Amino acid sequence: MKRIIYTIFTAVTLVACNVDRFPYEDIREEELFENEGAIEAVTLGNYSILKGDPDGYGFAPQLHRYTEYPGDNIALSGTTTDPLFYSYNYQNIVNSYRSNDLWSSGFRAVVGCNKVISLIAEGESPESDQLIGENYFLRAYVFFEMVNIYGRPYNQGTSNLGIPLKLTADVEDLPDRNTVGEVYDQVVSDLLKAESLMTLDKSNAYATKEAAQALLSRVYLYMGENEKAITYADKVIDSQRFQLVPQSEMGRYFVKVPEDNTETIFCLRYRKESDYSNGWYTVGSLYASIQNVGWGEMYASWSYLQLIDEHPEDVRKAFIEAQYLTDENGDRIPAVYWVDTDYKYQFRRTSEQNGTTYFTEDGSNVPVQSETDGDLTRYYIEYGGEKIYVIKDYDMEKRNGYPKFYILKASMQENIPQLWSPVVSRLAEMYLNKAEAYAKAGNAGEAIKNVDIIRERAGIPQYEDVSNIPSGKDVLDIVLEERRLELAFEGHRKFDVFRNNRVLNRRYPGTHLNGNKPYFEVQPTDKRVIEFIPENQINAQPTLTQND
Repeated sequence: MKRIIYTIFTAVTLVACNVDRFPYEDIREEELFENEGAIEAVTLGNYSILKGDPDGYGFAPQLHRYTEYPGDNIALSGTTTDPLFYSYNYQNIVNSYRSNDLWSSGFRAVVGCNKVISLIAEGESPESDQLIGENYFLRAYVFFEMVNIYGRPYNQGTSNLGIPLKLTADVEDLPDRNTVGEVYDQVVSDLLKAESLMTLDKSNAYATKEAAQALLSRVYLYMGENEKAITYADKVIDSQRFQLVPQSEMGRYFVKVPEDNTETIFCLRYRKESDYSNGWYTVGSLYASIQNVGWGEMYASWSYLQLIDEHPEDVRKAFIEAQYLTDENGDRIPAVYWVDTDYKYQFRRTSEQNGTTYFTEDGSNVPVQSETDGDLTRYYIEYGGEKIYVIKDYDMEKRNGYPKFYILKASMQENIPQLWSPVVSRLAEMYLNKAEAYAKAGNAGEAIKNVDIIRERAGIPQYEDVSNIPSGKDVLDIVLEERRLELAFEGHRKFDVFRNNRVLNRRYPGTHLNGNKPYFEVQPTDKRVIEFIPENQINAQPTLTQND
């Protein structure tokens, strides 16, 4: 019987299938050898699996949920039966269909990559080598993201269990879980191979040599290989293929046609014609309702808002859009707000009299006072015998008491409400990778230099020297803060906290604090930092070991 290779064009509609069978249409092996067009078709199919479908299923949408929701940048305004809620509040469950979708779609893409890698000879032409390299890259990308979701951070022990290293296209070959160290070694090997094979200049919608170098920089950073993280970041920077988006255009970063974006190194390119239906079940639909499309139920967190509000001129504030209420004349309604000791938002509408802003509470006027801290003006009230700092702004639309701070990074590509092409890597990350690596290597000057490149583009003051770092913080603190500001809502924050042995502080308003045993803080060694292996996968392959 002739051996069969499977293409992936219709696989995205079959996400419920078991892991031990991969439902691809058939292309016979000899057809793959006949022309590069067939190789390209299989490779494009692998990209297609990773993108997922217009209804929010598949690798990329689920990956975003499992990397961003358990962080500290977002706050959910209600409860839901969707299993995303259990990842968000660290009450993980074994039978999440979203986790199962992530796992199964990731490994379907891996099998597609393995077919090309195993059957196509290297050295036939630059074009075929490029395609082989792209499959090495895609396989490495899947392995890397999944080992960080299902396996403990690298620095907590390379002998911890990671994910199975599926390196064949044989659907009967079902390997058990490899260690975290073994998976990382395979990721590095695959990326180095991809780097050597990919020599053609292609758009950022495809894997390229620079995309492999960018991911290697991140991988080495996670491994603590700081010198290599710097080296590979510099390879991308020195290629001169990419430039930071200008400050004046930063707020429209994700609106741009991806191929026209000078900063994006690699993204999973979504198109309206094939990857978008009504927009209601995309990643962005939970973050914002735009032109009456989307639920708009998950907002920027209070802790993130406090951080970015330290510099009101920060152009990255454009990615957060407050939803203000208006009066009968269409004017915004002045108000102050704060978060109380029970982590609840408190809003009070204000009035002006003789140059004083105040609100009335229990028949008494409460004045809003101000003080200066350098160039920053801070507002406060004397309330209940306490000095409480407040935000002087306008009253806002709310859901269940949570003000609607819409997040726009996953919406409005090409001005289509919820169209979005997930960015895997961009140039700003390379400078931040260097900054973190230099900080850990003890080179504070170079760390600050690279942080300041990002701060200058953001339009906020640069540090320039170690002496200007705020009291109580060190160089690594300000690097991680800048990573949080710059890469928020792009799937980095959870990993950045735990791989640096930091505690995730979730003492801010959101339904993650509901229930009897909420996680106010998440320790980096907590069992729930990693997801359970999907129950469906263990049922299909009982030899897989479940996480504790």
